[in-house]
Amino acid sequence: EVQLVESGGGLVQPGGSLRLSCAFSGFSFSTFWIYWVRQAPEKGLEWVSRISSGGATSYADSVKGRFTISRDNAENTVYLQMNSLKPEDTAVYYCVRVHMGYSDWGTSPYRGQGTQVTVSS
Repeated sequence: EVQLVESGGGLVQPGGSLRLSCAFSGFSFSTFWIYWVRQAPEKGLEWVSRISSGGATSYADSVKGRFTISRDNAENTVYLQMNSLKPEDTAVYYCVRVHMGYSDWGTSPYRGQGTQVTVSS
């Protein structure tokens, strides 16, 4: 059974940091991207970053230079280190499995339950 479980969200002040984790199981990482996507209140889903098992990464312009995605292949875990957080980063953050060669991060059924990140003073 494919499972993705996010953790690490919380309330942080502007300028602060958080590290999110996505623990996954039930599939081989080697043929998939793991994406982080987010959904702010009353807004659509937005992709944030992605990583392959080989370490290839991409970032949305809105988070480039502030967020860093990484993985621990032995632990089947992907991380999202978020620094210099802004109020506009407030959202539910999800990790999503997407087969390589596809880009259906918005419709993939293989998504975790999400973790809330709130950036507020």
